[in-house]
Amino acid sequence: MSIGHTLLALLEAGPRHGYDLKRTFDDHFGQDRPLHYGQVYSTMSRLLKNGLVEVDGIEAGGGPERKRYAITDAGITDVDAWLGTPEKPEPYLQSTLYTKVVLALLTQRDANRILDTQRAEHLRLMRQLTRRKSGGDLADQLICDHALFHLEADLRWLEMAAARLERLAKEIHP
Repeated sequence: MSIGHTLLALLEAGPRHGYDLKRTFDDHFGQDRPLHYGQVYSTMSRLLKNGLVEVDGIEAGGGPERKRYAITDAGITDVDAWLGTPEKPEPYLQSTLYTKVVLALLTQRDANRILDTQRAEHLRLMRQLTRRKSGGDLADQLICDHALFHLEADLRWLEMAAARLERLAKEIHP
């Protein structure tokens, strides 16, 4: 996820302080990995330097001064371009799991055990996501569905790999 583009898009609703940006980001996207304040302010500093935001006001408070940021026309154009650019699909052609299976076979270890352990972990995470989805709002349901569909594809691969393991072992050790 592009933190900079996300913060820029959040500014389209109107000028905000870094604290407000962090809170809004965390409400919508930070359930699993909340944004750190330092990351917000370093990102805003970079966006300011690049002319994508401007300081709309400074307020004195009990602590440090609070800058209120506003998106510029260049920032809106940048967000439009980013939103219109498709994400590159991840083909997973060299996954760590595949590497572990091949290395297990190369070193005469039990590759089935690796597949079984991974299958159990996938199922554990799928149960957790299903519980989260059932109690979540529509946005949470959508993000959980996205993750669940990827995990289901991984499970299909695990089953296929298990079915082909003997053949793969023969190819590795002719």
